[in-house]
Amino acid sequence: MNAKSPRALALTVTSCAVLLVGALAGCAAVSGGAEPDPTPRSLFDGESLDGWYVDIPKADDNPELEPTFVVRDGLLVSLGAPQGHLITEETYSDYRLEVEYRWAGKPGNCGVLVHCSTPRRLYGMFPQSIECQMYHENAGDFWCIGEDIQTPDMETRRGPDPTQWGVEEGQRRRIVNLNDGAENPAGEWNQMVIECRSRNIDVWVNGELVNQGRDCTASSGQIALQAEGAEAEFRRVDLFEL
Repeated sequence: MNAKSPRALALTVTSCAVLLVGALAGCAAVSGGAEPDPTPRSLFDGESLDGWYVDIPKADDNPELEPTFVVRDGLLVSLGAPQGHLITEETYSDYRLEVEYRWAGKPGNCGVLVHCSTPRRLYGMFPQSIECQMYHENAGDFWCIGEDIQTPDMETRRGPDPTQWGVEEGQRRRIVNLNDGAENPAGEWNQMVIECRSRNIDVWVNGELVNQGRDCTASSGQIALQAEGAEAEFRRVDLFEL
């Protein structure tokens, strides 16, 4: 093997460095773009509901109604009823939201809503948003609530007739996830990661990609947790800026 001159060696090292940078950039693109800020912003402090407000329609005529969302043993708990939402006071865009949850009793229905805006936009309760479903054995479905989003294979996952798709009552608002098998057994902790980047929304459950949405009609808004029948506990709600 012929020895290389110092200049040739320098060029070789430079070329390798360029290739390495390119490879790393390619990996970043595959994993969803730039890495998030490594320091999360916790939206739940483990002690209170500071930074959130509650919207429970039944409380309009009964201010003494028992609370739906409480802090219990360091956990944020959605008791499931009376139904409504816990909504952040601030709005967010371009972030990764990491939520850890489990069913406190019999598993059922709950969800994380992103890009929330107009309150009680649908059925007099649901804020305008895209819901990332937690419903047991359906985690990762999208539900369009006054906002819309596109996914691959829409005819299979939303219904064969596009004229029935929509974001209003009576229309096909559900977009089925890619895999129903990502959840842990009832009672165990699950992690849901929701990455909102511009008008794209990607969802992972326990490390498995379960939905990818593009061309969402919103790119920012509030974040909400649901109360929709089943008691769910949250031990972590962390936001990473992208």
